Amino acid sequence: MARRRRVFEVFTLSFLDCICCGFGAVILFYTIVSAQAGVVHIKNIDEMTAEVNRLKDEVLTGTRGLAPLRNTLEITRDEAARASAQTNLILAELARKQEEVSVYDATSLARREHIEKLKADVRSLEAGNKRLKAGSDERAAPGQDVTSFRKIGGERRYITGLRMRGKRILILLDVSGSMLHEDLVEILRLRNTDDAHKRAAAKWRRAVETVNWLLTQVPPGSEYQIYTFNTKAQPLLPDSGKKWISRGDTPRLERAMQALQMIVPAGGTSLQNAFTEAKTLFPLPDQLVLITDGLPTQGKTVGLHKYVNSAARERLFDQAIEEIPHDVPIDCVLLPMKGDLEAAHRFWHLARMTDGTLIMPAKDWP
Repeated sequence: MARRRRVFEVFTLSFLDCICCGFGAVILFYTIVSAQAGVVHIKNIDEMTAEVNRLKDEVLTGTRGLAPLRNTLEITRDEAARASAQTNLILAELARKQEEVSVYDATSLARREHIEKLKADVRSLEAGNKRLKAGSDERAAPGQDVTSFRKIGGERRYITGLRMRGKRILILLDVSGSMLHEDLVEILRLRNTDDAHKRAAAKWRRAVETVNWLLTQVPPGSEYQIYTFNTKAQPLLPDSGKKWISRGDTPRLERAMQALQMIVPAGGTSLQNAFTEAKTLFPLPDQLVLITDGLPTQGKTVGLHKYVNSAARERLFDQAIEEIPHDVPIDCVLLPMKGDLEAAHRFWHLARMTDGTLIMPAKDWP
């Protein structure tokens, strides 16, 4: 009997079992791999979380320290601003000091040039005096026969260039406090003494003797008037007013000399008021003799400042010059005063401008 041929089937139960087992193995493998990957991922997440927490702690710590840093920064900025302001002040002060130094240098240079000019003027005057003295020694001087003015007797020559030549001679005598002495410290000391000591001051006695000498030189037939001035100007003899006194009026001459002995120097010096008062005389003087020791300390009225510097005194002198009578020669007798460097030049210019003479007498004159 013929054997029946077996039918071959591909998808048998055994084959399906193998396929299922293979798929299961694959699924199991992927499950194991996925589980392992999840563990690694969780581990990484934990590490990153720890790192994040650490960074948060650092940020928190930094935030806490940021406030002091901000305060420190504000303090630093304030200090920098103050330092900048202080620097600007120092720079401004430095610029001001440099400007003062430049002005001082310019002033010092001008003063040195002025001093050199004065020295040249003094040398010129000394040379002129020597020439005049040489000429006067060769011929009899007209002043050798003048009247003696001291009780002890004795005659004096005319000092070079100073001659009483006018028909109406006005003598202006400075009676301010500076006439007590040539040194400021001694002036302050004498101001606190009694009137007798003030009248006996050596410098003031020279001024009085100078007026006495001038009075003896008034030419016969001429007239004179004496005005004293400090802050104000007034006639030496109040009853003479604005009138001229005759040279031959002996009683008034004696009264004038006695009045000189009673004066006590005091107060400031207003040369402007003295010249203004001189213009009130009628007729005007044709010769004016000014006896003083330096530049004025006030103008027409007392100034606002208690102390007057050299520049201000020069301005006061210039203001006084504007009040001088026209066409009247002014002879200046300048007594010494320490520290008043500009006085000699200013009064020399005044005498030269009015065709007068500047006299700076020696200690034994007159």
